Amino acid sequence: MRAAVDQTIGFSVLGPVRVLRAGVELPLGARQQRLVLGLLLARAGAPVSLAELVDLLWEEEAPVSAANVVHRHVGVLRRLIEPDLPTRSTGRHLLRDLSGYRLRADEESLDLLRFRSLSRQAGRSLRDGDPEAALRLALDGLRLWRGRCAAGLEPTSRRHPAFLAVEAERAQTVRDAADAAERCGRPSAVLAPLRQAAGEHPLDESLQSRLLLALAADGRQAEAVETYRAVRRRLADELGIDPGEELREAYDRVLHQRTGPARTAGPAPLPRPAQLPPDLPFFAGRGDLIAAARAAVARPGGPAVLAIDGMPGIGKTALAVHLAHEFADDYPDGQLYVDLRGYDGREPAMSPAEALRGFLGSLGVPQERIPAELHAQAGMYRSSLAGRRLLIVLDNCRDADQIRHLLPGTPGCLVIVTSRCRLSSLLTAAGAHPLPVDLPSIDEARAVLLRPLGAGHGTADPAAVDAVIAACGRLPLALAVVAARAASLPRTSPQRIAAELAEASGSLDGFDGDDPQSGLRAAFSWSYRSLSAPAARLFRLLPLHPGPDVSVAGAAGLAGVPVRDARALIGELSRAHLVGEDPPGRYRAHDLLLAYATELGEEHDSPADRSAAELRCLRFYRATGYQAHRRLLTSEDQPLIEPGPGETPLRFTDDGEAMRWFTAERPVLTALVGRAARQGRHADAWHLALGMQHFFDRSGRFAEWTATGEVALAAARAGGDLVGQARMHRSLAGAAYFRGEPETALDHLDRALDLLARLGLDGERTRAEINRVMILSVQGRHEEVVRGLSAALEPARAVGDDKLLADTLVILAASHAELGRAESAVRCAEQAMALSRATGYRLGVAEAWEALGRAYSAGREPTRAVECWREAAVAYQEASAAAPAAEVLALLGDALAAGGDRDAAVRAWREALALIPYAQSRTGRRLADLLAGVTSRP
Repeated sequence: MRAAVDQTIGFSVLGPVRVLRAGVELPLGARQQRLVLGLLLARAGAPVSLAELVDLLWEEEAPVSAANVVHRHVGVLRRLIEPDLPTRSTGRHLLRDLSGYRLRADEESLDLLRFRSLSRQAGRSLRDGDPEAALRLALDGLRLWRGRCAAGLEPTSRRHPAFLAVEAERAQTVRDAADAAERCGRPSAVLAPLRQAAGEHPLDESLQSRLLLALAADGRQAEAVETYRAVRRRLADELGIDPGEELREAYDRVLHQRTGPARTAGPAPLPRPAQLPPDLPFFAGRGDLIAAARAAVARPGGPAVLAIDGMPGIGKTALAVHLAHEFADDYPDGQLYVDLRGYDGREPAMSPAEALRGFLGSLGVPQERIPAELHAQAGMYRSSLAGRRLLIVLDNCRDADQIRHLLPGTPGCLVIVTSRCRLSSLLTAAGAHPLPVDLPSIDEARAVLLRPLGAGHGTADPAAVDAVIAACGRLPLALAVVAARAASLPRTSPQRIAAELAEASGSLDGFDGDDPQSGLRAAFSWSYRSLSAPAARLFRLLPLHPGPDVSVAGAAGLAGVPVRDARALIGELSRAHLVGEDPPGRYRAHDLLLAYATELGEEHDSPADRSAAELRCLRFYRATGYQAHRRLLTSEDQPLIEPGPGETPLRFTDDGEAMRWFTAERPVLTALVGRAARQGRHADAWHLALGMQHFFDRSGRFAEWTATGEVALAAARAGGDLVGQARMHRSLAGAAYFRGEPETALDHLDRALDLLARLGLDGERTRAEINRVMILSVQGRHEEVVRGLSAALEPARAVGDDKLLADTLVILAASHAELGRAESAVRCAEQAMALSRATGYRLGVAEAWEALGRAYSAGREPTRAVECWREAAVAYQEASAAAPAAEVLALLGDALAAGGDRDAAVRAWREALALIPYAQSRTGRRLADLLAGVTSRP
């Protein structure tokens, strides 16, 4: 039933836009709605982006609701064309395509596709020496026209490139019909379409020449002469030029009555360009990209465009040329190649008009026949490609606008585009298949380096070769420069090359080739010069950021701009492939690009400007770290750090957000602690480090906690900061406690207690005393814990610090449990639970569940203990406390194993191990060994 309905639909765009269903014309609604359908029809199945549809409907600034208006127009058209369409169906004709729409049709349902098929057949017949068939087919195609393309939608239909391109196809078919008519002596057969086409294109000398000859051959010599004079006047008045050679030659034939049928054995063969550069003799690797390209091209209805993008020096052109040579045999009508100079420091980027003139000349169009206007050139180019199979390489493209007019208008050709810019719009506007090029693998990089040199270099010293590859960062251009230099100096060993590159580490001095324009600096400079001034400044500042990658907010802090502006600047750098997004939300530059950025920064930015950027970066992270630290505070009544003078755009709504920020920025923060300490910014160093304490605690990164804390403690000592020293000693005691080093922990706490007493910080001293008691519990001194904490309960109740009281009760419960006093342990844990719930202390609730489980375990109620520990594991993870969650899951696994449920125990242990960096934790190491033993059993 559906197939029958589909067959009754007919679309027309060769004249007024029309839709017929079962022979009845449908009312298509307002002008905007008809324009949307007209463009979809003119594209004949190719996708049309939403942005292009918006531009079509609003030549001035589009309203905020523009996208919704387009969606509404398409929805109305879909329901009109397919009234039987089920609700929420995607449709059979009007289809959503990525960020736009396309219209599905065939030669039977769309007059444009039928016209193109007839025109291709006519062109083939003309080339094969059968002018009678060519004339018949061309006239059959021209009879499908009922006016200009999308007539009735003027002035848009007379200006938009899609409609102009279709008009250019008609003009080319008229030319072919005229040539066929001349060869078979039937000039009158083409007079009507020739007059119409010549009237529509009054400055097209090629059409006017054919009209002169057809008029004279039909016995209308006087009219032919007058037509020539009118065209000559028009050319002089409107363009200030004389007729070209083709028009003058036609006029001469008219005057001398040489307008009879041509006496040629057959048409001159069309030129077959073969412009591909030679394939690289040492091309290596890229097997995954080549396979992806093959699969895409082989797919029925596959893409007509392969879009290759990547950072400078990554090997885009080499891959494009290699692919072009591989596919060339499938495109018998030839290959076109152009370097568009999109990123070239020596010459300006090539204009589309310049590229079109070169292509048209290669396709056999005389230069004097090529029109001056860009859209007309594009129409002639697409007409020249119609019915032919060519492979076209558009190398070094600057952006999608540069190549929009260079894409064929009909199927049959393959275009391979390369660019340092990510050509996202090609994916929607042209259905391109993306081929992003990344760094090669180690093995591919080795092949790139060694193939020009011979395998003997690699076997001589594989370690030196690997060192060279590492110094090149696997960048193909860097590898090629080094290989070329090594080939020119055959006595230079790989060890010597590796040593030279190591000496130049952090700069590009090791990658200077004989030709300055072929080295890394030149390649990088072409991308850098294309940046806006603010993006170029951010690029120069990136090496001052201490981490391996940077977030948008971090870039904003470094550059001193709002986050919104930083997002736009990072986007510009990303599109130019000067940075890459890895992982999502984090941006990093290749090491050699960072070396280039360092050179630029030292050349263009003053030391004061660079120091100011470093200080902005430090202050941003200190201020943001303070916000994240506040979110993770447990029983402290106030932060023990200050935000400093910096401003931060970041705030955190829950523990999870704060932990995720710390996780992403951990390498940056730890590096900043070291940088601040080296630069004498002692307070910044210990404030940053102490701000990370709760993150280290909850994530189980106890070794990093210790290393970072020791740097910060040294900074506080260097600055003579007693408060910083006291707080860092207390922090380092916590790290030692979790590492299972109680003596070290007690030593730090005793130093902290002494300093806090001298400073009169009694509140902190009370908490440090409680911390000291906690360490006693690790040593098994539980009676001392009970005595010490029992004495601390009343002071804690007196000051009304319920979170501190809850923490104290949890420790007390654990020690009661260890002493076998189950009832006392349960009572303390339940009191801690009530206090934590009342104050919204989520981490305290989790700790209370854990203590309650220990209490029931001590009371020999393993089932209730397991239930409590399950609750504790969930509560810890809800509080984004992975390390304590792992500890309680380990307890849970132990209890399940003791109860005989080995499988459930293994699941709990595995879940625990997945939550923590196991090498930094005693529990992690124990579980790793335990699970290794389980796995190795038969």
